[in-house]
Amino acid sequence: MLRRIERLLAGFGLAVLLVLLILFATYKTVPSHNCNLNHFDTILVLGTPTLNNGQPSPEERERVNEAIIEFKAGRAGHIIFSGGATMKQFVEGQSMATLAETQGIPSSAIVIEDHAKNTIQNIYFSNQIMQQKGWTSVEVVSSPSHLPRTALILERYSFQWKEQASQWPPEFGWKDIGRLYADEIMDTFVLRWFGFAPSPFLPLRYASGSRLSVSNRLQSKDGPRT
Repeated sequence: MLRRIERLLAGFGLAVLLVLLILFATYKTVPSHNCNLNHFDTILVLGTPTLNNGQPSPEERERVNEAIIEFKAGRAGHIIFSGGATMKQFVEGQSMATLAETQGIPSSAIVIEDHAKNTIQNIYFSNQIMQQKGWTSVEVVSSPSHLPRTALILERYSFQWKEQASQWPPEFGWKDIGRLYADEIMDTFVLRWFGFAPSPFLPLRYASGSRLSVSNRLQSKDGPRT
């Protein structure tokens, strides 16, 4: 009886390990770019909710800081700060743009996208801005855990893109970072295997020339909204 229980526990442990490996592999193998450019028409900074007083949250601050580093390194001559008023009344794009200006980024280089309510809309409305300005390449800045899910959206567009991870806020502990990774790993797994829910802000078909994962090509468009 004891041996049987030990075998069951061992089998259960192996099953859990296999599931974790599948989740991790699905998450880590999402492409982070579809080009090898070193210079882009613009940098795109994805928003996240502000603090209650409208000041940039720690994640917003680090995303803006990364964009400033890339801008000053000559990666692009413009920065789009994308994000509307989502969980709070304050516009994420404006909050980030204000911070960037205080750090020396000229207002002439800044474009504010203030309609997006989620990541899908970040890309959708920013793509509209890019089309209006004739821009065809973008470096996308966001928190490290957010980038694989973002790439699943970027894959649907024909412009050239590459992702750039910001730093984690120093005030974040390993529990905070672990929770964010856990949420994103699960979301990415579901979206990669089962697809996105239909959305007017998401292209119905993958753009020609995009780098697609096998699982994305095989799955339907149905899936959770993101």
